[in-house]
Amino acid sequence: MILTTHVFGQQWINLSGQVNDEWKKPIEMVKILVQNGNQLTISDKYGEFSISVLVKDSLALVFSSVSYETITFQIFSQNGDVQQVNVVMKEKINALEGVEVKGAQLQHTTAENVNIEQLKVLPSASGNGIESLLKSFSGVSSNNELSSQYSVRGGSYDENSVYVNGIEIYRPFLIRSGEQEGLSFINPDMVDEVSFSAGGFDARYGDKLSSVLDITYKKPTALEGNVAMSFAGASAYVGTAKNKWTQMHGVRYKNMAYLLGTLQTKAEYNPSFVDLQSYMSYQYRPNLSFSFLGNVSQNKYNFIPQSRETTFGTLQNLQHFTIYFEGQEKDVFRTLFGAFSANYIPNKKLTTTFTASAFTTDEQESYDIRGEYWLNKVSATGSSSELSDDVMGVGTYYEHARNEMNVSVFTASHQGAYELNRSHTALWGLDVAHEQVIDAVNEWETRDSAGFSLPYNPTSIPLFESLTSGHEFYSNRVRSYAQHSYKNYTNNGLFVITSGVRMNYWDWNNEYTLSPRFTFSYFPEWEQRVNFRLATGVYYQSPSFKEIKDTITIDQNLTHFLNKNIKSQQSVQFIAGTDYYFNWWYRPFKFTTEVYYKTMSNLISYTIDNVKVSYSGKNDAKAYAAGLDMKLFGEFVPGVDSWLSLSLMNTKEDIVNDGFGYIARPMDQLYNISIFFQDFVPRFPQYRVHLLFNWSQGFPLNSARGQRFFSKARMPDY
Repeated sequence: MILTTHVFGQQWINLSGQVNDEWKKPIEMVKILVQNGNQLTISDKYGEFSISVLVKDSLALVFSSVSYETITFQIFSQNGDVQQVNVVMKEKINALEGVEVKGAQLQHTTAENVNIEQLKVLPSASGNGIESLLKSFSGVSSNNELSSQYSVRGGSYDENSVYVNGIEIYRPFLIRSGEQEGLSFINPDMVDEVSFSAGGFDARYGDKLSSVLDITYKKPTALEGNVAMSFAGASAYVGTAKNKWTQMHGVRYKNMAYLLGTLQTKAEYNPSFVDLQSYMSYQYRPNLSFSFLGNVSQNKYNFIPQSRETTFGTLQNLQHFTIYFEGQEKDVFRTLFGAFSANYIPNKKLTTTFTASAFTTDEQESYDIRGEYWLNKVSATGSSSELSDDVMGVGTYYEHARNEMNVSVFTASHQGAYELNRSHTALWGLDVAHEQVIDAVNEWETRDSAGFSLPYNPTSIPLFESLTSGHEFYSNRVRSYAQHSYKNYTNNGLFVITSGVRMNYWDWNNEYTLSPRFTFSYFPEWEQRVNFRLATGVYYQSPSFKEIKDTITIDQNLTHFLNKNIKSQQSVQFIAGTDYYFNWWYRPFKFTTEVYYKTMSNLISYTIDNVKVSYSGKNDAKAYAAGLDMKLFGEFVPGVDSWLSLSLMNTKEDIVNDGFGYIARPMDQLYNISIFFQDFVPRFPQYRVHLLFNWSQGFPLNSARGQRFFSKARMPDY
């Protein structure tokens, strides 16, 4: 801390200075209190502060923060004197045999910071560490451990925004199952900061209804690297820094053949997923820097099914279902991404960033699979059971697909930040995006059951279902936001108010949307272990190409019609939350609670099969979601972080004019319990054990082509 004093007359003295940590980085939101007095203030994002006090022979300033050790400075002053003090604040660290856990940051928005150290050591079936960890957060759920997709507070997989260095990342388009998905964009080895918001996020974040995952890649300060290998793949990473240059390069390979071989469907699995990423930066001048983020990935999935068996029913009525397969599936997903950014800081108060990015993906899905199935009764005798000769049903089906999609998105954007003073900060942004999609769908299925082709026709052999369509789609989007943050420290505590508005335009349907958002946080002086926050706003999700495809029937064949009258989905959200910091077993803990209510209109209804989301292609639903999220975070084992999450939720939707009223949404779950627990071997803390446990109510169940409102059933808890 650098401290200077300036005398005002003979009565008051103005103290101003800067608070830094041990690495000379400024510390924000440090409380500065005059000991035995009422004067107090808080440091800004540059660590700077200013406070006026009565002139005395001596006075003491107390500097405190949740994440740092409290320090008291004794100031000896005389009229007209100027005194300078250089001090740093040390982080609170609980050390145990080489394992360090640092203090938590104060949370003044709905975004929660994620400890990236957990990501580097957390094993996961999907190989996507960040997304696997998110699934243990309150309000987050998933039905597939092999996939990186997740649902937040009852929303679909497509309602979650992901940003890397401020640039939006896109999820695959033709993915049907977690086995196909491969690696997500985010490389855990290259991550520096992670924050996640399950709703009520600021205006600077994009146009999705449910959540925001914000990733910042690091800039190495010296030579560093990492190599990891397992039966499911390998990864390598290297980072260097020299003079004005920094660069990181990471490569990942995943092959889940051994794991997929344990699935219920016996088959030859040959998946191959490869990903290469680079992040480079150059400090041209002290106030001007350039950076480049690039990604190349290829996911191949080859699948030759052989057989599948399952037994179901009650003990008195057991039935056995067997399928024998012929054919195969071959899928290829190739993605290229590049973003060039220039960061210019004209002065200490103003920061500007200009970015040009390009994203393209080429996806191909091909399969020809025939299945022959038998349904038998199971005869139970004593403690054993065997198949009976009573065949209840025999049938055959044949599935064919040749689907291709090419998507390209080109974006130019600008973001800016201006600190008016220590209490007021303004943010703004503007981006223009051009999208082009070439889509070709060719799918059909035949069924033969009990000697009859379905649907039955005495004069012909029709297909059970046929879907053929082809489109070339071009559109432009303009998105902008303006946001203001106000911080005020009074005798009653710290108040943080963030307000903003987001405005979008899409030329496909000539639609304008205006999205106001507001967040209020309060850190009371009377209880520094507690903080409160409120968030509300109007959120719009502009339709993607998948969502505008309306399925219609022409000459008994299905095809896709692009709905130009479609509108953005809307959600009005209300969120109230609190954090409580306390010590338990002489170790730090934090208990977080959030209650929320969301009302939604102009929804595009959808169904989910595995991880494939199929949309109706029209604004035909309204819905609501209400729930309670709770999370206990702390050191259940000294020196390592663990947590327990509990979510309670009710979300229903009403398909307009169907006459059935409100029914459960596809991702409705009454309860979801998650546990992430860590332990280590005494005297060898580098050897750790992780337990990731999820228990959720099953999702609503319906037949693949049936109407959802006819089914009240659910999948079993899992």
